[in-house]
Amino acid sequence: MLKLIMGLKGSGKTKQFIELVNASLKEESGNIVCIEKGKRLTYDIPHAVRLVETEDYGISSFDFLKGFISGLRAGNYDITHIYIDSVLSLIGEKIGPGAEDFFDWCENFGKREGVRFTMMVSADISEATDKIRRYL
Repeated sequence: MLKLIMGLKGSGKTKQFIELVNASLKEESGNIVCIEKGKRLTYDIPHAVRLVETEDYGISSFDFLKGFISGLRAGNYDITHIYIDSVLSLIGEKIGPGAEDFFDWCENFGKREGVRFTMMVSADISEATDKIRRYL
């Protein structure tokens, strides 16, 4: 239920991310949400995908993001896929136990709620712990 796209700047993550969003739009019958910081994907993501800009909501921690995702789902049971652009940059975190716990939470939430997650992580793949590697 969780897929991570991980790599350094310039490694092609954004292109792959956009391609996956477009493929989901064609293949899935539910609603798709894309969470981003800033408005850099505005012209790359189709208008049928709900694009949420986090600066409007002050998301600043993994716990806040969990609550935000839970609220999105509570308000719309038709959401089948949530994309998060640069999840660590979004809240100013680095790879570590907090990220591991958040990814595990998303995996479990996704299984329970029938929601798939795809997230972009701007970090060297060599930084990924074994716990994180299972989502690559």
